[in-house]
Amino acid sequence: MQFEVWAPLSGRVALRLDDATYDMARDPDRDGWWTAQAPAGDGSRYGFLLDEETTARPDPRGRRLPDGPDGLSAVVDLEALAPRPAPPRLPLQDAVLYELHVGTFTPEGTFDAAADRLGHLVSLGVTHVELMPVCSFAGRHGWGYDGVAPWAVHEPYGGPAGLARFTAAAHEAGLGVVLDVVHNHLGPSGNHLPAFGPYFTETHHTPWGSAVNLDAPGSDEVRAYLTGSALAWLRDYGVDGLRLDAVHALADGRALTFLEELSAAVEALAAETGRPLFLIAESDRCDPRTTTPRAAGGLGLNAQWNDDFHHALHCALTGESQAYYADFAEAPLAALAKTLTRVFFHDGTWSSFRGRTHGRPVDHRRTPAYRFVGYSQTHDQIGNRALGDRLSASLSPGLLACAATVALTGPFVPMLFMGEEWGARTPWQYFTDHPDPELAEAVRSGRRREFAAHGWKAEEIPDPQDPATRDRSCLDWSEPEQPDHARLLDWYRTLVALRRTHPDLRDPDLAAVRVAHDEERRWLTFRRGDVRVAVNLSAEPVTIALGRNGVRVLASWEPLEHPGPDGRIHLPGESAVVLGP
Repeated sequence: MQFEVWAPLSGRVALRLDDATYDMARDPDRDGWWTAQAPAGDGSRYGFLLDEETTARPDPRGRRLPDGPDGLSAVVDLEALAPRPAPPRLPLQDAVLYELHVGTFTPEGTFDAAADRLGHLVSLGVTHVELMPVCSFAGRHGWGYDGVAPWAVHEPYGGPAGLARFTAAAHEAGLGVVLDVVHNHLGPSGNHLPAFGPYFTETHHTPWGSAVNLDAPGSDEVRAYLTGSALAWLRDYGVDGLRLDAVHALADGRALTFLEELSAAVEALAAETGRPLFLIAESDRCDPRTTTPRAAGGLGLNAQWNDDFHHALHCALTGESQAYYADFAEAPLAALAKTLTRVFFHDGTWSSFRGRTHGRPVDHRRTPAYRFVGYSQTHDQIGNRALGDRLSASLSPGLLACAATVALTGPFVPMLFMGEEWGARTPWQYFTDHPDPELAEAVRSGRRREFAAHGWKAEEIPDPQDPATRDRSCLDWSEPEQPDHARLLDWYRTLVALRRTHPDLRDPDLAAVRVAHDEERRWLTFRRGDVRVAVNLSAEPVTIALGRNGVRVLASWEPLEHPGPDGRIHLPGESAVVLGP
């Protein structure tokens, strides 16, 4: 078997394989690469000794770390993984995404346990499961954004074989799989990459420290390392798309950016395999060039999360105005109306949170709506709150129904966060399992210090290292059977079905969306072709002139009569309705 590793700064590299050691030779055709041939098979443990080191380090491109990030790698026979059924052909423009954290979707916290619940997602009607990061990280439980081995699968979840089984089960059920990957930083514990080469650079600094090296000397190999990892998820495990974490934090000054290279590589793989692969960015820039095709001067990513839509909807529902919500809180329904038609609220406007103007306009007449993902809740917007409280902790079932209605009938590709479809009462809190006591204390005290600035007492903030914090965050699968939860779940199923059966709700023409609202009376309506949507966020009933008669109720949260001949509808408080021909 061929073993190879990029270690350009080392004068000697040896392969430790099971109980044997083999000297490696420099590759004459690839600068900084070392190779060796040795007999090995699936499960063989191996690592690399750099210079005079006596303890082997895991392979930066290793697929499996049975003992965690500080242990040896294990050979994985990719051909022996789960059989791969033909994946469903599910284009992004018709998608309904479902964000899922493997470690808390079930109490067991494994791929296999999550796969056992796929029937729920099929009955809900979503098209893709979006897994939060599954790369190896220190400890058993965590969000996954502090991964340290971008090619390896977290062993407690089930390792490579578990991911392969999950993807196969999802495809068998007709669901696509999207995987969240992190290229902007690596975790602080168990990160061996700096010992191998210039994977990081002091040229730039990020909130996590030295930046990943995308533009300094040695960056060609670092880019290839990250691109290779991304393609491996798509090619070797059958994943259908990737969500790229915080691309605004990628420090990259090169003329041809890493994101453009990655976009081109994924496009080439899609052409090679005949599968509709895609990339979804998380970006704070409000810059339409993120999703503009490369041929038109953009980065070429297929879609991006639209936090402005979330913030406007959240403020309209809750009245909150802290931190970045301040920009949306003065007139939240007007902000929501703007995002429904022009995508970004900040499109060159003043941002009080940032203390400067922010964003760039979207050409809404030429940009399809499926370039953007819309949602009322995500792991970030829940877990980064002090208590990890969901909307269900403070809103009535009627307002939860309104939130679902706007997100699922709006122009963007909708995404749900696990459990929101039944109004889960379990929080989703920030939890870690760092084995390093100093790091654990730094995370604990840092989080308490962060929220102390906003008036929280230290004892009120859940301890990330307490196993109970993770346990509280696991979904309670008895809830969907309870009457109040079951009613909301049925509403979600109804809305997802309407999106599937009414092409107007998948129309990508942003210029065709028409919105009306009343800030004082707290109602909003919008039109998608022949479909009308109305939500009343006030506790008081309202009468709304739809501007058209002859429409009928397709779905309503509360019992509702069809509009009269005058085209007016009487909408109860905290309720929503979808109308059509």
